[in-house]
Amino acid sequence: MRTTRWSIPFFALTLIGLGIIGLGTRDFTTTWAGVPDWLPARTLLAIATAIITLACGTVILASRTRARASRLFLLALVLWFLLFRLPYIVISPLDRGAWWEVGDSAVMIAAAWIIYIHFADQRTKRLPLFRIDYTGQRIAAAIYGAGLILFGIAHFTFLARTIEFIPSWMPFHDAWAYITGLTFIAAGIALIVNVCAPLAADLSVLQLLLFTIIVWIPILASGHAASSDWTEFISSWTLTAAGWVVATSFRPSASGLTPDPA
Repeated sequence: MRTTRWSIPFFALTLIGLGIIGLGTRDFTTTWAGVPDWLPARTLLAIATAIITLACGTVILASRTRARASRLFLLALVLWFLLFRLPYIVISPLDRGAWWEVGDSAVMIAAAWIIYIHFADQRTKRLPLFRIDYTGQRIAAAIYGAGLILFGIAHFTFLARTIEFIPSWMPFHDAWAYITGLTFIAAGIALIVNVCAPLAADLSVLQLLLFTIIVWIPILASGHAASSDWTEFISSWTLTAAGWVVATSFRPSASGLTPDPA
């Protein structure tokens, strides 16, 4: 898990899938959730975010202008966080959804920043405040860690729902709910303080992947999945892809990443 050779294309393919879903449903996917129903031209905004997601994923996957695409996607995520996610957690701090959605934005921003660093070079137009060196990578990893802490908090603020989704064949449901919440928080702290950060990142991705495989795939395969279950599956898949990008950004080299020409 020390190379971005596979993680970035996988993330790009995930973005393409999200864009297609957004265009097909004419609604916001999990990455762009949080828009109030009363907002004018809400459907047009949903279509716009789907187009941006699809276009950026396609370019990141197969074009020499990948640095520009990753920069656009990063900027869009930051603006979304400031406009729709941050106000949500300020207004509804006790809502599990608020903590989870802000954490979602943090994880996606971190992945987009890592990809931007990976493809940027000296010719790339820089985004203010977003460094493309090792310091930038460390900040992005810390943002990812903050997102993990928020996921852990969400586990505890809505503990009953967390327990509900643990498969029936697994013993000690309450214990697993506490363990997964605590491991998210522990991994987040490790990434922020940069202590065993590569291991913490790898284990967090493994946990997200196991959620996708153990919890959501069986629910979808049962044939009785609700629309909310599909949303949770898409969210879990997307966050796993984003986390993988961050986890594979840790390298023994001083810079942490090898920029590619764009």
